[in-house]
Amino acid sequence: MKATKRYRGNKAHLPTKICVVCERPFSWRKKWTTCWDEVRYCSERCRREKKKAG
Repeated sequence: MKATKRYRGNKAHLPTKICVVCERPFSWRKKWTTCWDEVRYCSERCRREKKKAG
């Protein structure tokens, strides 16, 4: 059986980004499949905090 780079229960192999508000790393989520390039915040809370600061 050939090994693939797809997610199979091991989150260490998922792509990550750094949140622009809290500066913590966060991992790819399935709901971000189509918009991963546009994702900037790790959570809804960080998204709201950015609006308050700006």
